[in-house]
Amino acid sequence: MDGDLAPLPGLFELAERFDAWLVIDDAHGFGVLGARGRGSLSHFGVAPDAPRLIYMGTLGKAAGASGAFVAGSGTLIEWLLQRARTYIFTTGSSPAMACALLASLDLIEGGDARRDHLRQLTAQLRDGLANTRWRLMASPTAIQPVIIGDNHEALRVAGALYERGLWVPAIRPPTVPKGSARLRVSLTAAHSTEHVAQLVNALRDLA
Repeated sequence: MDGDLAPLPGLFELAERFDAWLVIDDAHGFGVLGARGRGSLSHFGVAPDAPRLIYMGTLGKAAGASGAFVAGSGTLIEWLLQRARTYIFTTGSSPAMACALLASLDLIEGGDARRDHLRQLTAQLRDGLANTRWRLMASPTAIQPVIIGDNHEALRVAGALYERGLWVPAIRPPTVPKGSARLRVSLTAAHSTEHVAQLVNALRDLA
């Protein structure tokens, strides 16, 4: 919800020191962060084949498909295949979905231009809302929370944006801490500079 990044190098160092497993849920990093969209591990330069890593990602965001995956050592995967009840009793993915995912992976691997565009949109949003009453969190990602504070005010602003053709959900406690209700702006490579300008202008008017 904050658009922040977990300090993976430090967490991995702790896992190494105390002989622990490190589980990484990279739902928003996979396909977006790191070299060729390979995720948060690549972003931080952590070797993905370390034996104590359990890497999870969704296929319903950057990959544009559905489902999710777990990656790790051969021993880990075999153990999950044999012991994870949620996997054992899950219906297998269809061949059509598998083909769609293969195409998505090709697009992700060759998607540097899309990722550059996404970073430009993020910078445009942050620059456009500078020196306004709207406080942006220090997010280096495409998730840009605009802190409103009051629950009712967050709903009011989200409603006003919706009337202007902009869907930006209001996130309130208990999803976020009390007093930090916010608008959760989620930028994608499918957005244009015109879309971001429309949002910036609307928020500046509402300020």
